[in-house]
Amino acid sequence: MKLTATLALAATLGLCAPALAQDYPNKPVTMLIPFAAGGPTDVIARLLGQVMSADLGQQVLVENATGAGGTLASGRLAQAAPDGYTVLLHHMGIATSASLYRNLPYDPQTAFGYVGQVTTVPMLIVSRPDYPANTFAELLTAIRAKPEETLLANAGPGAVSHLCGMLFMQAVGVQLTTVPYPGTGPAMTDTMGGQVDLLCDQTTGATSAVQTGAVKAFATATAERIKVLPDVPTAKEQGLDGFEIGVWHGLYVPKGTPAPIVERLEASLQKALKDETVVRRFAELGTEPVSTKDATPASLEAKYKSEIEFWRPLIEKAGEYAN
Repeated sequence: MKLTATLALAATLGLCAPALAQDYPNKPVTMLIPFAAGGPTDVIARLLGQVMSADLGQQVLVENATGAGGTLASGRLAQAAPDGYTVLLHHMGIATSASLYRNLPYDPQTAFGYVGQVTTVPMLIVSRPDYPANTFAELLTAIRAKPEETLLANAGPGAVSHLCGMLFMQAVGVQLTTVPYPGTGPAMTDTMGGQVDLLCDQTTGATSAVQTGAVKAFATATAERIKVLPDVPTAKEQGLDGFEIGVWHGLYVPKGTPAPIVERLEASLQKALKDETVVRRFAELGTEPVSTKDATPASLEAKYKSEIEFWRPLIEKAGEYAN
């Protein structure tokens, strides 16, 4: 009798899984974004959300859940019902927060489920337009001569621009004077205005400023030159090793979200990443969608966990804890 009941239950569960996938979604899906509207992650999210809405047959509502260095949105996802109606689009900060914050309201190792990687945005070093250096070699000479007088802007502790700046200073071997701002927008504004000297920014926010001459671009933190700024050399080809960083983005769900729902979101994400409009707009922003094999739960999980370990020693060495 027990065996019969067990087999019946297993068969029922097996039949429920496809039905669950077919019924999902039957109401709007909320996509949490940890940063302000108009920022790089927000732009990427809205592009994806539009295409995924059409594919899923329900609207994907982008919500900017800002605060606490991006951990507020992550915390909300960790506490959300694992039903596929709350997802999170976050960049590499979801991994670095594991070392930056002592008292997170969730366990970064176990709180999330994974849908897939989305894109990796290149970073580059830019300066105010009237900075005296005109080449990367001249820049390195200048900052090494007067490191304390060189003002390096960032978007606040734990922000990608902050981490990029830390990696740049480590590679160059100097400690510059860092100037935190409440966001990348204000940091770029003051860089263009000459109030600060340098900024490490994403191509999604810096490309137009470079193209119009509002800032100078000295080097990309990439293995190869980027298509949208082909005249800007990489740091490595200019003799600086150890300065490679890309701002990878991923789509997450709460831990325990049923596999059929994750698979439905994965399929929708992969479709969105192949959409002509998404591909074209990503290219204009200096990035491109990840490959199909990387837009998967397994790939995002591996990326997320490897990045936690990559950044931990650098962050701990710097003593950069937010709380």
